[in-house]
Amino acid sequence: MAEPPVETSRTMLYFVDGALAYAGPYVHERGHPMHTHSFFEVAVVTGGEGVHQSLAGRQQLRVGDVILLRPGVWHSYEDCRDLRIYNCCFAADLLQRELAWTREDPLLGYLLWTGPFSAERRGILTTHLDAAPLHDALDHLQGLEELRDQPVKLHRGDIVGRLSLFLSCVARALEGIGTSEGETHPAVLAAMRRMEADPAHQWTLTELASELHLAPGYLVRLFKSSTGLPPMAYLSRHRVELAADLLLHTDLAICRIGEAVGWPDQNYFARRFKSHYGLTASNYRASFTHPGRTGAVPRERRDSAPARTGA
Repeated sequence: MAEPPVETSRTMLYFVDGALAYAGPYVHERGHPMHTHSFFEVAVVTGGEGVHQSLAGRQQLRVGDVILLRPGVWHSYEDCRDLRIYNCCFAADLLQRELAWTREDPLLGYLLWTGPFSAERRGILTTHLDAAPLHDALDHLQGLEELRDQPVKLHRGDIVGRLSLFLSCVARALEGIGTSEGETHPAVLAAMRRMEADPAHQWTLTELASELHLAPGYLVRLFKSSTGLPPMAYLSRHRVELAADLLLHTDLAICRIGEAVGWPDQNYFARRFKSHYGLTASNYRASFTHPGRTGAVPRERRDSAPARTGA
């Protein structure tokens, strides 16, 4: 089977050009050092023991645990004893294209869009799959893994389909945990799209509400009902994630990145970034910089070598 479509630069993992998604099992015998990704990662625990370390703290892992990390979030595995993980990774821009519809789905919208940012989770969401849904999820992951050798241009629908089925298994485990009961209000979706389309604009609640022909207080209530956050807090989460992406994938000066995401005041930008990622922008860039070059995928160390779990 072909190597995963991922390249590594120091502690930064990123997709090779054209990759959409992939899945594969890994074994961490002792641990795996701190790293981050330019893509979404969903890790499913299938065996062994270990501790997941991130900004959310230390989590003792057990079979069935699921960890979703949005792009740019750092994490590591510690104190492992043959910890077995089935990883699913997918490109962030799928959410703007093939998976754009998930924003309007109560369960998938929470899993991918709002849940990782609500309740100070800072881009991380965890849940647990019982035996039956875990079996279904692994079946879809194995199906996605088998597509690794197939050309994307001929199997795009298969890849997106398998990925959607897997994400749906995980999302159902979150039902009732912060998820809204119905579809997201159209005004909330419109507000999200306006802010995401122009993050550098100095948005205010009054201006945003006026564009949507709503009272500011009513927009806040709608937004919090759907996302758990008021509109300006959601914008801050988007800005800091965008800033992380620019730090990793461009040579822009940090002051220019602050301006590009809507925080021209460098002191304020520095505080917001460190509050979210636990690192200064300069330290984040130094630790996880994308080199901007392609090449062969380095073979994983034995501590994280791919190995089918048999699950």
